[in-house]
Amino acid sequence: MKKIIAFLIVLIGLIWFGINPDKSFDELAPIYAQSPSKFMDVSGQNVHYRDEGEGFPIVLIHGTGASLHTWDEWTKKLTETHRVIRFDLPAYGLTGMDSEKRYSLDDYRVFLDTFLNHLGVEKFHLAGNSLGGAVSWLYASHYPKKVDKLILIDPSGFPGRSTPGVIQLAKTPLLNQFVRYMTPRFFIEKNLKEVYEDDRLITDELINRYWDLTRYSGNRQAFIDRAKLPTVDSSPRLQYIESPTLILWGDKDAWIPVENALKFDQAISQSTVVILPDAGHVPMEEFPLESVKIALDFLEN
Repeated sequence: MKKIIAFLIVLIGLIWFGINPDKSFDELAPIYAQSPSKFMDVSGQNVHYRDEGEGFPIVLIHGTGASLHTWDEWTKKLTETHRVIRFDLPAYGLTGMDSEKRYSLDDYRVFLDTFLNHLGVEKFHLAGNSLGGAVSWLYASHYPKKVDKLILIDPSGFPGRSTPGVIQLAKTPLLNQFVRYMTPRFFIEKNLKEVYEDDRLITDELINRYWDLTRYSGNRQAFIDRAKLPTVDSSPRLQYIESPTLILWGDKDAWIPVENALKFDQAISQSTVVILPDAGHVPMEEFPLESVKIALDFLEN
């Protein structure tokens, strides 16, 4: 009976809201892959990345549902002193779906190492937000000699946190067809209001970017495939991180509680915690100038 009800809900929704078709590479690349964007084959994936500036490298990894553009404002400042490398993770942005569905944290850890080997980058700073934070700390735990300094911004990785509604929806059979075929613009706006504390900072341009890249061909199915992966607790590996680590957290994070900053601080031997007041889950977007200053102070001292 529950499956029948769920099916009827999906059917009614599809009729009421209509299907939002996928967007092609040719539609999106002129908007979101302008110079200095490049593409590179990494283990069969056509990876969208940007490599800018000069100096000691810093690698930036975005979170769930985002893209390399989440670091736009940080990059403007960081390129004054550093070589800045950022990319769209498989399943997101213009890198898009992986035909082999390699979306686990460990898959991403291997992907990151292969990508950086292709670029010839052997030693670097590493920063990540949310999912990107989890990829970053897992990577640093496996390759402690490669990561000079580590920056974790509202990272995921500890079990037991509440699951955001959009991820729970993607996990649910039948109902996840909402995610696959119907992604109205107001749905994206709602999710942005969850990760931003100050809704006034959410612009039409920002909503459109997230909405467009979510609908890039294959990305919505990839989101469902990722959501359905079994949860693996890799947090015991935090003890193997040797890099000095900045743990930066928005105190109004509605997706991952700020209390988790203490868990990371206790698990990582050389760590510093900074809590940003009135910031949500993506402080590098919401408070780019304040957050990048904190990051640079950490990197330079």
